Order: sequence, then structure tokens, then C-alpha cells
Amino acid sequence: ILRPTLIRIGGRVYRKNLTQEQAYQHEEEEDFCAGPSDCADEPCDAFVVEETEKGFQCRVEVPSPLYKYIIGKKGETKKRLETETRTSISIPKPGVEGEIVITGQHRSGVVSARTRVDVLLDSFRRKQPFTHFLSLALNQPAIQERFLQFKQEVLEKCSQDHGVSSSLFQNPAKLHLTLGTLVLLSEQEIQKARDLLQRCKEDFVDQITGGKPLTVEVAGVEYMNDDPAVMDVLYAKVHMKDGSDRLQVIADQLVERFVASGLMLKEWDKVKLHATVMNTLFRKDPSAEERSNTMAGKSFKERESFNGRNILKV
Repeated sequence: ILRPTLIRIGGRVYRKNLTQEQAYQHEEEEDFCAGPSDCADEPCDAFVVEETEKGFQCRVEVPSPLYKYIIGKKGETKKRLETETRTSISIPKPGVEGEIVITGQHRSGVVSARTRVDVLLDSFRRKQPFTHFLSLALNQPAIQERFLQFKQEVLEKCSQDHGVSSSLFQNPAKLHLTLGTLVLLSEQEIQKARDLLQRCKEDFVDQITGGKPLTVEVAGVEYMNDDPAVMDVLYAKVHMKDGSDRLQVIADQLVERFVASGLMLKEWDKVKLHATVMNTLFRKDPSAEERSNTMAGKSFKERESFNGRNILKV
């Protein structure tokens, strides 16, 4: 709508506006779910639809905190889904972990209902604050010790700079490299993530590392946003001691596998390896984590940035 196709006719430029056809709405509703074979446009093979005595059914495992989004206010979402797809949707009681069962006389209706349930769940899952994150610990005693020296030096030399205070610093015991954030809403999903991580270790991590620890160096600092005088996150740079990219390869492949499994959303093409050392979120909440771009806009406004120019110079 904001960037319509431009058409030039006789020296004039016209915008081609998108139009919404209202005329055929009722006809479409009428022959929705015309017959059992009517699912050419639907991803029939994306999930299992079982044939039963009364028709068809499909089961979907959903964490209980997400049931309310399928039910909707006063059950309206569920009713609308059932009416429009001519199916019946059975949801476990609140707080009880289980499966949502979709049943209907026509396969196409069940497939359509399942597709719409998946879209709903996906959009609401994206809005949930993350519960877990995939990371590599950097809290070895030697690194903790040097980090505390860094903190002391910053506070001695730069504490006069706007916004710089001891509350901005990471807890030395929590120094880590974040690979990605996860929204895991049930014990089953947590177990799924554990199992996947173990499989990744067997499939490629051991192979890339040769079964030996990777020696990395944490040196130098860099900032996240554009202006060093208005910083929210300062991080330490990490690279392999032998100059190889093995750590980057492992990080990228781990995230790729987690995204493919549906446990993680793809945010970047490559993982940015960084160890947060100062973060304005820690000012109010020392246990806060980097929210990356999943952070609610409101909280960003509440952050008080700091001037990191002198820290970078030192």
C-alpha cells in the first residue's frame, strides 16, 4: 500500500492500488471444505491427519499457557475456527498439559483448522518474553578476575562520564556468549531442547572440535548502537586463539538446527559472538538478559544510556 506499483501512461504516472474484492465472499464460504480431496492448496503432508470412523482428526501438542489464545475471549476464537472450517476442536482444561484434537468430516477442513491453529500459536509465541537461552559460559576464574579488573578500571577512570555506574556491569559468574533465545513453555519443550542439544554435540560439535576444548581469547570491547556517547550495551569481543572460525561455525550450526526444529526464531544470518560486560538493563534488573529485538519498546524508552567514549579510548 505504501509503495504501490507505478504505471506510466502518456507522460503521466499512475499508482496501481490494491483492491479488495468483496463480491464473492459468501460464495467462498459456501463451498469451503467442498470434499475430502479438496486440499490441494493446503500443506497436507506437514502434519498427520488420521482417518476415523466419523471422518478425520489431527492432534497438535500445545503448551497449556497457549490454550487461551486458541479459545479466545469468551470462547469466540475457538467458535469462529470451528464454524469456518466445519470442525470440532477439543482443548484440555487450563493448566493440564495435553493435546488439542481437531476432528471433522472432511480432511480439508481439519487441515485448514490445523493450519490456522499453527498460525495463531506462532504469532502468540513470538509475543511471549523468552524463557531460556542457548549460550556458552565464559565464567572461568581467570576471565572473571580480569573482568573485575576491567570493572574497577572503568569505575576509577570513567565514573564521571554520564550514566556510568557499577550497576551496569554483568555479574562475573554469568559471563557468557548468547547464541539465541528460546520460548519454552512446557517441560516437554524443555526436554526437546535438551535432546536436540545432545544430538548436535554428537552430529557435528564433537567433529568440529575434535573432542577437545576450544581455546578462545576475550579481548577488546565494542558497542551495540550507533553513537558511543549514547550506549546501552558494551560487549567484549571473542575470537579463536588459533585464528580459525570453528567457534563461529559451531554457533551458526547450533542456531540453524534449533531454528529448523521450531524451538527458536531466526533473527540474524550469522550469530554475533559477543560477551556482554555492561548493559543498561542491569540498572533496574541485575538478572536481566539481553532482550535483543524481542524487547518491548516501552522498556527501551525507560533505559538510561551511558557515555562510553572514554571507556573505548582507555
